Amino acid sequence: MLKINHLSVHYGNKRVVNDINLELTEDEILMLVGPTGCGKTTILHAVAGLVPIADGSVALHGWSASSHKSVAPEQRNVGMVFQDFALFPHLTVEENVCFRLTDRGAADHWLRLLGLSALRQAKPGRLSGGQKQRVALARALAHEPALMLLDEPLSNLDASLKDSLRWEIRNALKAAAVPAIWVTHDQHEALSVGDRLGVLRNGQLVQLDSPEQCFFAPRNRFVATFLGEASFLPAQLAGSVAHSALGDLPARPLNGASKHVDLLLRPTDCSLLPMTSGGNGALQAAQFEGNTWLYTVQLDAGCTVRVRTDQETRLTMGDRVTLAVTSTRKFIAFGTGTD
Repeated sequence: MLKINHLSVHYGNKRVVNDINLELTEDEILMLVGPTGCGKTTILHAVAGLVPIADGSVALHGWSASSHKSVAPEQRNVGMVFQDFALFPHLTVEENVCFRLTDRGAADHWLRLLGLSALRQAKPGRLSGGQKQRVALARALAHEPALMLLDEPLSNLDASLKDSLRWEIRNALKAAAVPAIWVTHDQHEALSVGDRLGVLRNGQLVQLDSPEQCFFAPRNRFVATFLGEASFLPAQLAGSVAHSALGDLPARPLNGASKHVDLLLRPTDCSLLPMTSGGNGALQAAQFEGNTWLYTVQLDAGCTVRVRTDQETRLTMGDRVTLAVTSTRKFIAFGTGTD
C-alpha cells in the first residue's frame, strides 16, 4: 500500500506541492487532475524519487523516503509511463520490453495481453502512437512494479485512439493488480477511468473522493467548474428546500451556507421545451457536440443555465423556451459570494 503523509515539494523558494495526504489500496487507480502548474507531475516525481521531498514522507512496501531519508529511484520498484513514450529507438519492441529483465516470461505475458506479439521485431519508428504507448506500458508492467505512475499517457495520441486505449490501460493495471496514480488534464478521462479522483489547485489536494462525488458533490466552486459544465442558480434556502426561479428544489447546503445560495446544476439536470410564446427564458448560445446539443438559456429571472439535449432538439438564437429541472437529487447549495 502506498502512503503519502504531509508531502511538500519546493522548487527553489517556491512550494509547488503542499501537505498532500493520501493512501492507495492494492489495486486502486487514482486519477489526479488540476490546472497546468498545480503540482500533478511533481507529485509523481516525488513518489518516484526524481525530486527531493521538502517535508513529509512517501512509503511503499518496505521503503520510506522523507526529507531526512532518501531512497534511490531504482530501489523503489515503481514503474513509470510518460506521455512521450521514452522508448529506445534502436531496440525492437521485444528488446524494449525486456530491457534489464533476466526472466522474459513476464515480458511475453504482457506482449500477448496488450496485442503486441506480431510487433516483437518492429522498432519504435514503425509504430503508431497507440502501439508505442502499449509497448511503454508492457515494459513497465513486465518489471512487476509495486506501483505504477502514469504521466498524461494519452496526451500525445489522436482523439480516436484515446477512448479505447484508456480502457486497455485500465484493464492491464487491474489484471496486474497493481495500484496506480494517473495524471491527466482530460476531465472525461479522469471521471471515467479512476476508482478515485484527486483534484489539485495551487499544489494542494482540494478534494479526494469517488468521481461521482467530485462531480455531483464538489467541495467548492473550483471543483464544480473544473470537472465539467456548471451553472449556478440563485435561490433562497429554507431548511433543505431551495426556492428558485425554476421552482422549489431539494438542497444540501455546503460549508454552512444559508439564506442566499447558488445551486449547482449540471446540463443533464434540466430539460428544454421550445415555446412559440411564453416560457421562462430565451436561447443565448448553442454548441453542437455530435450526438447532443449544449444550450445556454438566459432565464427571465436574470441568470443563465446550460442544458444538454439530444441532437433532434434544434433551436436558434433567441428562441423562447421553458426550462425545467428534471433531476430529483439534492443539489449542492453554495453560499452566495463563496469560492
